[in-house]
Amino acid sequence: MGSELIFRGHEAQPVHDAYSPKPNKPWLSVTRPIHYMLREQRLLFVLLGVVIATVFFTLVPSSSNSSPTVPYDPLPISYFERERVLEPKLPAYHRVAAAVHSVGKVPLGIKRKGLRIVVTGGAGFVGSHLVDRLIARGDSVIVVDNFFTGRKENVMHHFGNPRFELIRHDVVEPLLLEVDQIYHLACPASPVHYKICRLLREIGVLNCVYKTNVVGTLNMLGLAKRVGARFLLTSTSEVYGDPLQHPQKETYWGNVNPIGVRSCYDEGKRTAETLTMDYHRGAGVEVRIARIFNTYGPRMCLDDGRVVSNFVAQALRKEPLTVYGDGKQTRSFQYVSDLVEGLIRLMEGEHVGPFNLGNPGEFTMLELAKVVQETIDPEARIEYRPNTEDDPHKRKPDIGRAKELLGWEPKVDLHKGLPLMVSDFRLRIFGDHKEGATVA
Repeated sequence: MGSELIFRGHEAQPVHDAYSPKPNKPWLSVTRPIHYMLREQRLLFVLLGVVIATVFFTLVPSSSNSSPTVPYDPLPISYFERERVLEPKLPAYHRVAAAVHSVGKVPLGIKRKGLRIVVTGGAGFVGSHLVDRLIARGDSVIVVDNFFTGRKENVMHHFGNPRFELIRHDVVEPLLLEVDQIYHLACPASPVHYKICRLLREIGVLNCVYKTNVVGTLNMLGLAKRVGARFLLTSTSEVYGDPLQHPQKETYWGNVNPIGVRSCYDEGKRTAETLTMDYHRGAGVEVRIARIFNTYGPRMCLDDGRVVSNFVAQALRKEPLTVYGDGKQTRSFQYVSDLVEGLIRLMEGEHVGPFNLGNPGEFTMLELAKVVQETIDPEARIEYRPNTEDDPHKRKPDIGRAKELLGWEPKVDLHKGLPLMVSDFRLRIFGDHKEGATVA
């Protein structure tokens, strides 16, 4: 029997009510996100984001232009702390300088904030005395030296001091440090060292004097630019060459042989001054330039070929005092403590320079030999030898600019300073003051 489709349109179809969702459960609005975060590990990322945001807003100062208010305190904060609060981006050196200049002097009961200072060539003659002064006033000092001419013995008395560090390093290689000031003294500075560097050049090593003056100065200027440090270059009176002006002023451009045996030092220092001023003008680096004249004192190298150390060592050893040429060449001799004072005043001052730092007292080589005879051995003989190439005939600084702008002038004359140097040389040559005195 075939099936048939029966239409029952007349029968009423059941009518369903409109769709209504399940009733809301209030606790699901809280638990569902929690389950979701736990299941997908979203909580870990949320917490990590909170930590990053907290660190970011803690370390990064507010970009608001309004100056932060300093609440009243019956015991006011130090001037150094005030500068730190108001200008947090300034390097430490500028905060200290601004504080000192704002009040004229550090108030009683408030210690001067120590600086972090690097001294290249700090184990050398002048550098070690500078380090002594900086450590004594409370600074932290990093000495960088390759010991080509420096001696570890010059700074050994600072070993164990937490504010002293010594790095064996050649400045012709880059160096990364965080410092406030850079005293750049590194460079061999005597004719004996020039000859050693010429021998090194013969075996394929670039002249170390010129390379230190150029590449080493570039590296230290780059460091000063990178960290915002103030940079002081110790140049030399040799930039004047065999001068046609007497005494020499800073405005004199010099009379230098660019291809002579001494030119690696003379022209090297002139190039270093050029680089220093280029970084000052082009990169905004704070720089200072000192032109140092003949300096003597304890810790000089015994046999470096400089006239004062030569005469003193020869007189102590009962050897003839060697005078080159006719002995009428003139030089000016300053004691090392006077030079250190001048360098510090220049660094702390507001003038770029260059500044002549030397003693205007002028002596011929024969007059110097007689002073050495009077101090050590009146019977010491004088022996004449041919003069060296490119030896300047006269050398005397005009220090009027340093007197006016730095308030500096040398205090120790030759007759007072030479005996101090003799005592040091006697100890180093003979090993004992008494033995040295007996032999001498």
